[in-house]
Amino acid sequence: MDHLIGVNQMRLICRRILRCRHTCALLTVVLTTCTAAQTITLRRAVELTLSHSGMTGMADPDQARAYAAYREARNGYLPRLVSGSGIGGSYGFPLSLENAAPSLFNVTSQQALFSPAQKSFVRSANSGYQSARWQGQDQRDGLIQDAVLTYVELNKWSQELDLLKTEVGNNQKMEAVEQERIQAGVDKPVELNKVKLASARVRMRAAEAQGSADVMRLHLAQLTGLPAEELGTDPNSIPSLPEFKQDEDLARKAVEVNPAVKAAEQQAIAKRFHAEAEYKSLLPSVDFAAQYALLANFNNYDVYIRNFQHHNASGGLVFRLPFFDPVQRARAAEAKAEAIRSTRQAEEAKQKVSLETLRLQRIVEQLAASVEVAQLQYDLAQSELEAAQVRVQTETGTLREEQDARSKVEQSYNALIDANLALDKARVELLRHTGELEQWALSGK
Repeated sequence: MDHLIGVNQMRLICRRILRCRHTCALLTVVLTTCTAAQTITLRRAVELTLSHSGMTGMADPDQARAYAAYREARNGYLPRLVSGSGIGGSYGFPLSLENAAPSLFNVTSQQALFSPAQKSFVRSANSGYQSARWQGQDQRDGLIQDAVLTYVELNKWSQELDLLKTEVGNNQKMEAVEQERIQAGVDKPVELNKVKLASARVRMRAAEAQGSADVMRLHLAQLTGLPAEELGTDPNSIPSLPEFKQDEDLARKAVEVNPAVKAAEQQAIAKRFHAEAEYKSLLPSVDFAAQYALLANFNNYDVYIRNFQHHNASGGLVFRLPFFDPVQRARAAEAKAEAIRSTRQAEEAKQKVSLETLRLQRIVEQLAASVEVAQLQYDLAQSELEAAQVRVQTETGTLREEQDARSKVEQSYNALIDANLALDKARVELLRHTGELEQWALSGK
């Protein structure tokens, strides 16, 4: 009779623990709602990441440098005006000072009128600028991917941490219950060690979740420029990730729109135009040049020049015909070899993106299957737990059975969370390869 009373008391305590667990879960939801003012949405996190990094338009230094190089080449057709003076005395005939006649004031002008090489140099610089723009887009997508994955993982660990804290409290209560059962002579001391082992596993998982959440929160703070202690996630702000059909040719689509491939293609075009320009430098060219100079008497011009005057000007066309320039020919051959290498690198970039996209597409299918398996295992464990609870309530089961079933539920739930996170990461990476990541990330509220 005493043994039966002890068992009934233990079951009553367990029912109170279950009610306490539901209360704790409710409090967790309330506290989460109260701290919603400290959360940011996924879209806001991405926007802050882009603005904080400076990856917006011409703020990218590489893109600004490439655009300046393009302007430099294009402005070669505009006149270049230089003014100055070469003041100095002369002894005898007035010799030149730095390839210019001594003068009180002078102005020189020069511009290209006909230059096949300059035209190709302009095209090369323009393609280089386009390559820099695509590289900037690829870096932008990389930042968005980093922000999205950090946000999603922080959200995952934060949600799991709340549940684990509740589980830690429940396991502590179960240890107290088991201690009372041992003292009452109902269970053996080894059962307490089993309960402690289950509690230790939960605490280990909680420590992992806390550490990972802290790291992700700090990284998100570094990306967005916000204080880490004020960062929280909003699960409802994460848009649903699209489903990818396995029969869809995503590899071809990725090659057509991937910024890294576009950058490599434009770089190859730039190298080809540069090689073409180096060869065209061996062709004739025509420039227009003009000069004005105000000359002084103390340079002895009036002594050696019969009709000397102070104001002098010259202007005309300058023809160049390189007929023997081995240095330029070697430079052109070097540029051609560089263009060939750049073309091969562009082809390798296409193959790499195509292969990686197909690999991700198949990995998504595998991870989706693993999520389905994990979900079924969790549902099965949940059903076994409910059955164990019914047996305890009808006095046909033991608390040990319920504790084992609860441990299986916790383990299967953790496996389900990990599988979903791995699937989400693969889908996000696949979105980046197909050029749809930014549109998806900014589609949330």
